[in-house]
Amino acid sequence: MTSFGSFFRQLARDLWSQRLRTFLTTFGIVWGTVAVSLLLAFGHGLHRQLVKSSAGLGDRIVIAWPMRTSMVYEGLGKGRAMQMMEEDIDALRAGAELLEAVSSEYSEGLIARYGDRQRSVDVSGVSPEYGAMRNMIPRQGGRFIDPMDMAQRRRVVFVGNELAQDLFGTLDAVGETVMIHGSPFLVVGVLQPKEQDSSYSGRDHSKMIIPGSTFRALTGQKYLDNFIYKAPRPDLNEVLTGQVRTVLADRLRFHPDDDQAVQVWDTTEMFVFLDNFMLGFKVFLGIMGVLTLVVGGIGVSNIMNVVVEERTREIGIKMALGARSRAILAQFLAETLILTAVGGAIGLAISFGICAVFPTDLEEYVGLPTLSPGLAALTAAVLGLVGFIAGYFPARDASRLDPVVAMKL
Repeated sequence: MTSFGSFFRQLARDLWSQRLRTFLTTFGIVWGTVAVSLLLAFGHGLHRQLVKSSAGLGDRIVIAWPMRTSMVYEGLGKGRAMQMMEEDIDALRAGAELLEAVSSEYSEGLIARYGDRQRSVDVSGVSPEYGAMRNMIPRQGGRFIDPMDMAQRRRVVFVGNELAQDLFGTLDAVGETVMIHGSPFLVVGVLQPKEQDSSYSGRDHSKMIIPGSTFRALTGQKYLDNFIYKAPRPDLNEVLTGQVRTVLADRLRFHPDDDQAVQVWDTTEMFVFLDNFMLGFKVFLGIMGVLTLVVGGIGVSNIMNVVVEERTREIGIKMALGARSRAILAQFLAETLILTAVGGAIGLAISFGICAVFPTDLEEYVGLPTLSPGLAALTAAVLGLVGFIAGYFPARDASRLDPVVAMKL
């Protein structure tokens, strides 16, 4: 058995004797590693960005609208308008077992005025649970409406970030008083900027949110426009929707199977589609990267075949002196894996560098490429497999040489 020092000296001599071939082979491994890792990193970043943008509408919520019946039920004709009140939402809290959170929503365009600035604003009256479900996170120093605001019909308002900029300019809006529908409201919070690629009544950045009880007292509106709810887990939303329809069908007198009486938009379906689409997309990117890496592996296999041919006489001498076939196999396989590891390490370093300097200005469009430890480990595993396969066959040929024949070559 040769020492580690002589092993590495022999490896360096072999690679140096084939400098151009070694460089091109290593470059192929580097390029393949960069291709695999960056494609996976960009796919992961894009997926995360799409989910983040979709979550701007809400955290896997269901949005429901009272509409009109489409079925005759208990002697009542179809086409009846469904009018829901706050008592119906209370009935849902009591009767829908899987309900984790629910909020009614009343909406109307009202005039908001601060100083000499006056705007027509979409104002929504909601319950405190609304903020968490809709991912309406307040900026530091502010808050969303709370149960005390609701119970005491306080005149407090939560303002969208762009609307706050429009009305208050550079002032800190929290603590200021704004007139809404002719009544003074205290600003208790401003929306932390968020990405939102879908909505059902306008973007949150341009809205005002007040307690639902205050909204009803201010406008005299009795019937809610819509309501939102969610289950403890997204996969339970469908069952929960059935429970919601059952409770409301009993109260509003429509057939439980009439899905037009209360129409729903389950946003979890959007997340399921995104997850499935991005899984396929990332698999495609991974396959493209692996194929590029395989090309580099072919180069490694070629150079090891050349090394075996040039060292045939040396191999024969070693085997004649007692070296076993598995020792020869291990030596050449180790040389291949070292060459692959060096190229892979350089490739991963380049990929990490590209991810680190990627401009954040493009995050909104393509996301930030993220080479997580898991992706790096996956790339290393693929790289190791390619290196092993590339080196095994030349090493096997070397280990099967007949010592007598080999020494004559």
